[in-house]
Amino acid sequence: MPKMKTRKSVAKRFKKTATGKLKRQSAGTGHLFSSKTSKQKRRLRAGGLASKADIKRLAIHLPK
Repeated sequence: MPKMKTRKSVAKRFKKTATGKLKRQSAGTGHLFSSKTSKQKRRLRAGGLASKADIKRLAIHLPK
């Protein structure tokens, strides 16, 4: 049986925590900051965790 390949696009966007959850960055942080308030930009700096429904689907692409 060959090795499982890592989906690199997923590996760049998510990092596994010590307990196996997946950390992610907030969406909407690429451009158009002049139209966002300081409060919005401050809250976008904080990342989050992938939802429970997505973890099973994403885990297939991250074998390690």
